[in-house]
Order: sequence, then structure tokens, then C-alpha cells
Amino acid sequence: MNPNVPDIAQLKELGLPAPVSYAPQTWGWWALLALLLAATALIGFRRYRQWQRNRYRREALLRLAQLRSRSDDLRALRELPELLKRVALSMPVPARKTHLASPLPQGPAALGDTDWQRFLERHCTDPLPSDFSHRLGQLAYAPDTVLQALPEAQRQTLFDLCQTWVERHHVAA
Repeated sequence: MNPNVPDIAQLKELGLPAPVSYAPQTWGWWALLALLLAATALIGFRRYRQWQRNRYRREALLRLAQLRSRSDDLRALRELPELLKRVALSMPVPARKTHLASPLPQGPAALGDTDWQRFLERHCTDPLPSDFSHRLGQLAYAPDTVLQALPEAQRQTLFDLCQTWVERHHVAA
């Protein structure tokens, strides 16, 4: 056997390097990690609060879907204006500083035909028909024979308009 030719028996096991920690070695990385955790917690908290504030919207959409399934029932049609008023009353109101001598502003419950129309238009991102509040008033106060004469397409249009308003209305912050 030739002594210059390496043999497998001559191989020796190499020593392993010292273990390395996965934890950051400098304080800057710890600070960045703390900042990221704080930002994640803040974003999560804000989304949770927004989800809580939109509970009225989710419940109204659920009720609207129930009413739409019974669109041939007059009671379902008559409940549409009431549902929109309840949504308007449930909208979170931004905190305002008022003087004690100034009268309290009236909410959406006291709004009439044209004021109610302006309120609906002001809070919706999509354009609404100019007679939307009149149609809602007709649903609430017209005789049963008038509502029974409404074609199905017009009923579905009213449900669609109400759903659009509930889904897309914005609340001033």
C-alpha cells in the first residue's frame, strides 16, 4: 500500500462550531421588534374597534336579507323605511363640542321628506334617485292596494337601493 494515497481510515471527524443564538445580538433589533409588535397591536385594536362600530351595519344587512326573501309580503316592504331610520340612528356620532346655551342638534329621526333625502344623499357614496325618500315614505304610509300594485322589479330596486345605502354609507369622523 502506498503511504501517499489517502485512506478512509485516516479521516478524522471535524469539530462542530459553537451554537449560534437566533436572538438578535444588538439592542436595535430588539427595539425594532418592539416597534413592530406595538404597531401590530395598534392596528389589530383599531380594526377590532371598527368591527365593533359596524355591528349595526351587519345586523341591518342581515335583516335586509330576511326582508328581501319575503319581498312579496307587505309587512316586509313597510319595514324598509323603519330599517333605514334605525340604521341612521345607530350610526356613530362624532363627538362635538357644544355650548350649554345652544340647542341640541336634531338627529335623523326628526328629518322630513326633503331633509331626509339630503341626509341619505350626504351619507352615501353612490348616487341615489332624487325621489328615494318619497318612495320610502310611500312604503311607510301608502295604502296596501298601492303597495300590492308595485311591480316586482320596482320592489327589488327598492331593496337594492336600501342595501347599497346600508353597505356604503359613511360616518363622519
